[in-house]
Amino acid sequence: MTPVLKPLAEQAILITGASSGIGLVTARMAAARGAKVMLVSRDADALVRIVREITEGGGVADFATADVGDLRDLQRAATKTVERFGRIDTWVNAAGVAIYAKLVDTPMDEHERLLRTNYLGAVHGCLVAVEHLQRKGGALITIGSIVSDIPSPGMGAYAATKHAVKGYVDSLRIEIVGDRLPISVTLIKPAGIDTPIAEHAANHLDGAALLPPPVYAPELVAEAILDAAQHPRRDVTVGGTGRAQVLAAQHFPTLLDRLGPALLPWLRDPKKPATRQNNLEAPFDGGRERSHDQHGRAVSVYETAGRHRVAAATTVGAALGLAALAWLRPRGGKR
Repeated sequence: MTPVLKPLAEQAILITGASSGIGLVTARMAAARGAKVMLVSRDADALVRIVREITEGGGVADFATADVGDLRDLQRAATKTVERFGRIDTWVNAAGVAIYAKLVDTPMDEHERLLRTNYLGAVHGCLVAVEHLQRKGGALITIGSIVSDIPSPGMGAYAATKHAVKGYVDSLRIEIVGDRLPISVTLIKPAGIDTPIAEHAANHLDGAALLPPPVYAPELVAEAILDAAQHPRRDVTVGGTGRAQVLAAQHFPTLLDRLGPALLPWLRDPKKPATRQNNLEAPFDGGRERSHDQHGRAVSVYETAGRHRVAAATTVGAALGLAALAWLRPRGGKR
């Protein structure tokens, strides 16, 4: 069954991980465009401030405090959304945490917490979303990463969770299609995005953790999410350079094995101390969209072309047509 998705202004959207980064940017953007938004995260204090800001600006929003690692928390958040807005039209799994460390140096308790948030949090979100969306249809959108497709030395545990999320979402999509449920299932795979995730990560490297370059603005991911909320998309990569990295890694894996260690210095700044606090177990420093120091690119031609295939095809076709005319034009006044 082909999902029929509503215009954004007619939707009620639940977003996990909504107190910072991509989730926060998406929540603000959705509310500004007329959607009713339920913001979900562990950080109640940040959520109170953000919801107040949205409503004072004329938007419609509410919040539910939940740990995505707890299925019952997300069930309660979904129930509150239905009670408040009457339904859920789009569910966005945007919660995530990170660890910067070589795999052999990754503490097992941190590794387990990472899995509980990034992988089981997405699983719990999908299960609750399908329960609600299967009745009247809607969009189920999950944030993966370009490291859903490639390894990432220095962030190996994080990459493993994103690989797991991709495997789960892709398998769930097949089952949903097979069961003819009116749900659009999308996996968004951003490259490095200018959010506080590195500053909030558990960091065991020498120096401050950095976002993997190149870094893009979070609004690009939010635009991809809101596009998928209105138009069925299978998967979307945000960041053309990131897509090129994936293609290179897939076609030249042995070369990546050899060159991979050279990527580690790009993940840290030895001139600055590593942060001592992280958000694996408890939230802190909520309410921020971006990192303090790194700045994201505001444009991704690859992602924009993916969202506007007709326009992209027209542009390419026009360019090819102009090139053909130039080639066929008489040279020196002769045919």
